[in-house]
Parts: sequence; C-alpha cells; structure tokens
Amino acid sequence: MRDPLAALRLMRTVERPEQVFVRGQGSWLWDADGRAYLDFSQGWAVNSLGHSPNVLVEALKRQADALINPGPSFYNRGMLKLASRLCQVTGSDQVYFLNSGAEANEGAIKLARKWGRLHRDGAFRIVTATHSFHGRTLAAMSASGKPDFEELFEPKVPGFAKVPYNDLEALEAAVDEQTVAVMLEPVQGEAGVIPATLDYLQGVERLCRSRGILLILDEVQTGVGRCGALLAEELYGVRADIITLGKGLGGGVPLAALLARGNACCFEPGEQGGTYHGNALMTAAGLAVLNTVLEPGFLEGVREASNYMRDGLARVSRRHGHGPLRGHGLLVGLPLIGQEASQVVAAALNEGLLINAPQSTCLRFSPALTVSHSNIDEMLKRLNRAFTLSKNKVAEV
Repeated sequence: MRDPLAALRLMRTVERPEQVFVRGQGSWLWDADGRAYLDFSQGWAVNSLGHSPNVLVEALKRQADALINPGPSFYNRGMLKLASRLCQVTGSDQVYFLNSGAEANEGAIKLARKWGRLHRDGAFRIVTATHSFHGRTLAAMSASGKPDFEELFEPKVPGFAKVPYNDLEALEAAVDEQTVAVMLEPVQGEAGVIPATLDYLQGVERLCRSRGILLILDEVQTGVGRCGALLAEELYGVRADIITLGKGLGGGVPLAALLARGNACCFEPGEQGGTYHGNALMTAAGLAVLNTVLEPGFLEGVREASNYMRDGLARVSRRHGHGPLRGHGLLVGLPLIGQEASQVVAAALNEGLLINAPQSTCLRFSPALTVSHSNIDEMLKRLNRAFTLSKNKVAEV
C-alpha cells in the first residue's frame, strides 16, 4: 500500500484508493501486495492495447535505444511515418502531434480561429454542447459544458456558446455571423456515455456546410478503434474539417493528434509548438498502436468483443433492475437505477475489478480493445458481486 507521507507530497487533485500498482499485462494489474485486478477502465480508455503490450514495449525499446527527442524543430522518422500513415487512413491532409487530448482541442480552437480570420471575416465563436468535456486546459475547460467547471478558475476564455446535445434546432439557433465552428464529441463520455443520434450528427454536418463554418469532432476518447471503427465519424457517415485524437493513440504513452482537412490546414510557422510535440519516442508508440489497430480483422474483433460484452452487461443490468446500455464499440455506459455509482465502483474495487463512474448514476466500461471473452466473463461475475455487495451495504445502513 502507499506511503502516506509520500502521498502528502502530491497535490490533492483527485481522490485515489490505497492501492499502488506496480505491474500490468493485458487486462490485468497487480498492486504492491501482489493482488491482481481486472481492468475495465484502462486509464479511461488510454491503454488501447491493454497494459504493456509486446508490440508497444518493443517499439519503445527500439526507439529509446536509437533516439528519444531531437527537438520539435527537426524531423524524425517516427514523426514522418506516423503523419503519413495517419493522414492516409483518415483521409486527412495535415496532422500536428501533441501530448494530450486537451492540447489537441486547444490546437483545434486556435486553428478554427485562425481559419475564421482568413475565411470568415474574423469570426471566432465556437458552438459546443452542454455536458461536453474537451479537457482541463483553460480554453478547453471554457469550451466544455461540464457543470463542475462552471465556477472554476474564472474568468473563462470567451467565445463559446453551449447548447443542448442532440438538439439540432437549438444548435442552428446559436450559429450567427461570429460563429466559426461547431465542436462536438460523437459520444459524450463524461456526461454518461451519451452518443450523438444519427440524424443529429448528420444534420450538424449539413448545417456547417450550408452556413460555411467548420465542423470539429473531438475524438480524443472515441477514436483509434474505440467505437469499432478507426474514427467514430465513420459510424455516422460524416466528415469533419478538424478532428482531435488522444488517449488510445499512444496506447499509454502521452500522444495526441490534431488532424485537418482542406482549407482548415492553415497554421503557419510560429503559430503552434511544444517542446515534446512529435518526439521520436511518442510517435514510435503511436505508429505501433495504429499499425496494430489497422491489422486485418482487428476492428472486426473489437466489434465482436463489444457485442459479447454488451450482451453480458445487459443481462447483469436487468438482473439488478438497472437501465439499458449506451455507447458504441468498447465504450459502454450502464445507467443505474436506485444505486449510487461511486458505491458500486468501490464495491467493484473490493472485488478486484476496476471500472469508473463519469456520473453518479452511470458506470463506464472501456476495456482494452484486445479484451478476451474470458476476461469479459470474469468481469461480469465480479460486477454482479459488486452490485449485490453495494446493495447489501446500503440496506445495512
């Protein structure tokens, strides 16, 4: 377990349980006491290939032996290879690599405002959705519609209008001459895994085209195979002008990407930068992950595992009187009725199962894209026990 004095040295920005994890492999983590935990959170969908996958470990070893970071002002092979591959498979024209999804969304905001100066008479406002989450940097927080952010770190960055998600009429009413873009998540993860409806997202794209503004899709959580396709936009048959990727792109290594298409590619030298951006180590990791996800049959496997997991979760949910599942692929929300999500998460931890609760009434499951049927079966057993344990504790009180 943790050293309490050492823990006091960390700024208290999150409540952590006592466990100190020391080793991981695939869908499993081990703590310092040797106890194994089944991980169906995977760092909030970061570890796309699971913990310490061989393909990623070997890529990092090879690259670390050769070159880690020549600096952002120089090319490296990983940067060039990943840029070429990523643009090719996403149909994008340019990419910029960053360290986190929040940074990628900051970059998207800056890129859209630059585009507005060039092509829309200086328009700068971006319409986003209530209950959205785009990151924890100041502009990304300002763009987000997360209620917990409303009073934090005022004054926020101006220039964002927030409207209800899946409400095309409200979005259309918010677009004016100062609007440069609409920025949305295909699935609102922090809101409780709420997917966009097909009519809504296709309608948003039509609106952007008819009004001459950009469509930005925040695919930090939904991209790189998480939803059963390389990009969630493919599920909806839409095409964004700007896409942001993060989380699963690095497979656990800090890596994000800002993708642009057409005349949205308008950054010039000096307008974007970062000391670690596009370094050889992180792009080697990204290339290893991307190539794995694009292997024949991989995405079909994600979809098959999703169906298997959803069938099992639906049975457990019905058994305990909870709601229908939400989400796409291996990003699944389980709405709760009459139980507190945080209590179920704590009970699951006691059962050696790691899940998380983006809302007080919803559990979120984001296992490795390589998760096996046996791992899913074991998760369902532990989740069933966690529901029962949580109910019993409430009844005792």
